[in-house]
This record gives sequence, structure tokens and C-alpha cells, in this order.
Amino acid sequence: MSGRQLTQTAIATVIVIAFGSVLLATGFPVSAEDGEIVFTNVERQSREFMGYESSIRLTADQQAIKEEALTAIPAPCCNDNSALTCCCPCNMARTIWGLSHYLIAEQGANADAVRAKVKEWIEFINPSGFSGDACYTGGCGKSFSEGGCGGMNPANLVV
Repeated sequence: MSGRQLTQTAIATVIVIAFGSVLLATGFPVSAEDGEIVFTNVERQSREFMGYESSIRLTADQQAIKEEALTAIPAPCCNDNSALTCCCPCNMARTIWGLSHYLIAEQGANADAVRAKVKEWIEFINPSGFSGDACYTGGCGKSFSEGGCGGMNPANLVV
């Protein structure tokens, strides 16, 4: 990685962390009045969830819940990997991880609840479904609705 790429990545990381902190501090709405998360806007909520991925730190017990929930879900963009690992930290993976962090840390969700909500999110971001091979066929830079990863850099979400 060149110095310029490293600098761009560092700047993007700082932006995502700052954005996530602002969302948490301001109580940015992610849920309905009853506390249930309702998916309404792919771009807004993708940014929100990516912010949670970088700003919400899980305890060891919480991480175990995340692992149990996401290991059982094939990554939509590279289904030879789980949603826990994906093949890389693409924007779709970041949204899944951030949503999981929020559900576990802020709502006390168990693995079954996290798994169900993540599956619902995946269906919401692309109702047509994913091929499972986007990462290997040039789909990294495509939007979720085109079966892609939504980009590789949180500062450059492809919608």
C-alpha cells in the first residue's frame, strides 16, 4: 500500500469513527418507537451501521454472540465465507458487523435475534438476492442492489 493510499485509508477510518460517535451521541434514530429496528433507507442506514461497526466495541461475551450469529450466515458477496469473516472488510460486511454490534451492545440481542435481523437487512438491501460471488467477479464496486459489496471504503459507499 502506498503512502497516499495509507493516508486516504486513515482519513476514511477517522471519518467513520467520528460519524459513528456522532450517531451514538445524538441518538440518531435506527428503530421504531417499540425499539425494533425498521429498515427504511439503504444509504442512510448503511452509513449508520458502518459507524456502529467502528464505534461500538464488544466485550468478549458479546463477541461470542456475534460469532455465533454471523458464522451461520453465508456472506452475500462471497458465500464461501461467513458473514462473520467475509473475504474482506467491504462496505456490506461493515454494515452487517455494525448492525450486529448495535443489536448486541445496545439492545441486548441474542444470537438468534441478531441472525434474523441481519438476514432481514441482507434481504432489504437487495430484494433480488446475491449471487455469492461478487467479490470474485468484479462486484466489489457495485451497489448492493446490483449484487455488489457497496464499495470497499466507508467514505465511498456505492449506493
